[in-house]
Amino acid sequence: MRGSEVKSGKSQKSSAQRHINAGFVVAGLLMLLIYLVAQHFAVGASHVVITEAQVIMDNVKAPDETVVITEAQRIMDDIKAPSETENGKVVCNMEGRSDTCEVDGDVRTNGTALSVTLVPASRSEHSEWMIRPYSRRFASLRKVTVTQLQDRAAAAPCTATHDMPAVLFAIGGYAGNYWHDYADILVPLFVASRRYNGEVKFLISNAQFQPQWLVKYRAFLRGLSRHDVVDMDGDAEVRCFPHVTVGLRLDKEFSIVPELVPGDRRLTMADFTRFLRETYALPRGAVAASRSRGQKPRLLLIHRGHYRRITNEAEVARAAEAAGFEAVVAELGGGGGGDEAEQARVVNAFDVVLGMHGAGLTNAVFLPPGGVLIQVVPYGKMEHIARAEFGEPAADMGLEYLDYSVSAEESSLMETLGPEHPAVKDPDSVHRSGWGQVFELYLAKQNVRVNVTRFAPTLAQALHHLRQQ
Repeated sequence: MRGSEVKSGKSQKSSAQRHINAGFVVAGLLMLLIYLVAQHFAVGASHVVITEAQVIMDNVKAPDETVVITEAQRIMDDIKAPSETENGKVVCNMEGRSDTCEVDGDVRTNGTALSVTLVPASRSEHSEWMIRPYSRRFASLRKVTVTQLQDRAAAAPCTATHDMPAVLFAIGGYAGNYWHDYADILVPLFVASRRYNGEVKFLISNAQFQPQWLVKYRAFLRGLSRHDVVDMDGDAEVRCFPHVTVGLRLDKEFSIVPELVPGDRRLTMADFTRFLRETYALPRGAVAASRSRGQKPRLLLIHRGHYRRITNEAEVARAAEAAGFEAVVAELGGGGGGDEAEQARVVNAFDVVLGMHGAGLTNAVFLPPGGVLIQVVPYGKMEHIARAEFGEPAADMGLEYLDYSVSAEESSLMETLGPEHPAVKDPDSVHRSGWGQVFELYLAKQNVRVNVTRFAPTLAQALHHLRQQ
């Protein structure tokens, strides 16, 4: 019994000693690693740290070797992380419709040169990209030079330092056309910057050619960023940022692909229209929200003052009234410096937007969810274009989308060109001849006179949808 107690005591003592020894080993290893880390940050030799730490790990032979190795591996992982990112990185995407670069690290912008430069902490490979800061790469405007320097010595010193990221984009291209304002700039800008919750700087090029654009959309820009925009064309500063997005991506016409949104948030087009309602303080967030029992749903027929007109607007409005709507015909502003907030409030008061294919239908973004967009599609097999530009986006917004395809008999082309003209008789041949002919014949030279009897089922379908809300 006594011998057993002595043996047990020796065993406990031996175990305790082993734990003490292991503790010394762990402490010694950690102190050595800390020393090596300090040396690493002093001389930038990350491979030395990792190699030395690995040698120590390989030679550790202690009862608690697993604990030691695990702790050492954790420290090694912490050492590797900064060594991989200390020089920053440039990731450019040249696929699809757009060219963009994400520049992360010590990033410096120069408005005079229209350049974005990544300055490395240590020597790096020199690389350069030319990026058109607009969502359609074939738009004609000045490109941004994105450069990854070889070393710090070539970098211009900062004259203004910002602790927030920036997005650099242009408002040239097709800006000024209302649909392109949204499809090419505002929706992609929302996708690029919403993740920053207002803490982002907008660097804008080409602004001098569209001075009213910034006026028209100032509330929108302020909704995405709490900071003043920078006119890059007149900016002599060398600005330093931790991250700069160069250019805007367009992944789907006038819409958002949630899986391609940068950051952790999977934004949708419904999120975009919700943002608009918040930005412009729009009262209606659902079609039924302000409709009392027995009150007729409201239909807005958008008037076009030039080509692609509905020549019998009054008759169409009466047909809508007969179907059960309160109908209003109105011409809405497009591009330029109009009051976007006031226009948004006007449209938000309606349940249905009806109009000919064209930029005016962009106003559907202000309809309350559950509303209806009715697109009158010009003659000439234009359905695929109409649906891509408005049909799919409307569905993504949470709207009901209906289209009405004009027949040859309803088109002015029948009278101006005659029934035997290829544009009337064989639309496929026009499409084969290229976009120029398609635009010229079906979009620029066509008006329509809607057959209200033929159109009546579309109006009934819209009313039925609203009654289900």
